[in-house]
Amino acid sequence: MLRRPRGREFEPGETLVEAEVGALLGVSKTPVREALRSLAGSGLVTMSTYKGVAVWVMDAESAYAVYDLRALLEPEAVRQAVERGADFGEARQVLAGVETGSAAGDRAKASLANRLFHRALYAGCGNPLLVEVLDGLRDQAALITVTGWGISPAWPGEAAEHRAILNAAESGHARQAEHLLRKHITDFLDRVAFGLPGERTTETGDPKGTR
Repeated sequence: MLRRPRGREFEPGETLVEAEVGALLGVSKTPVREALRSLAGSGLVTMSTYKGVAVWVMDAESAYAVYDLRALLEPEAVRQAVERGADFGEARQVLAGVETGSAAGDRAKASLANRLFHRALYAGCGNPLLVEVLDGLRDQAALITVTGWGISPAWPGEAAEHRAILNAAESGHARQAEHLLRKHITDFLDRVAFGLPGERTTETGDPKGTR
């Protein structure tokens, strides 16, 4: 159920009817209802008394809200993980899956591997609360990533960035890994934001567009 919205089989703003989704997935309405509640908790769908359940409509403003928080917290978590001497073996293993999926043009597979790669980088930070907050952003971030790849695919460049981040982490260069990851996150959204509906606004409400 989670993978289908990320794979864009359901369009942003599309109403999700439990019976229809259940028929698509081959399950009854009960697990669909529970899955939709879980998706609502992750921010991938919205639930309204009058409009029912609909796929989250992502625009530039909401995408920046998610990525600004990622850029603030995830590099810090990776820095802490490096300084604690965390093992990045899992990240190295998962990275191959990101590159394989990207090379094959399989955005869903690449997105799942990308999620696992980033989590493997920050999971060893030693701060369970920080990990929990970042985990809470993963579903929305994954949808933004898949959408962004459709707007501006730049997988070879991103693969090189991933390798550089991981190399810095494995070498114990905490500040370098932190810097490279923050740049990786912000550059991605700056590159694809033009293809998202709406504009980013300043604190005063004035349109700002991209950074």
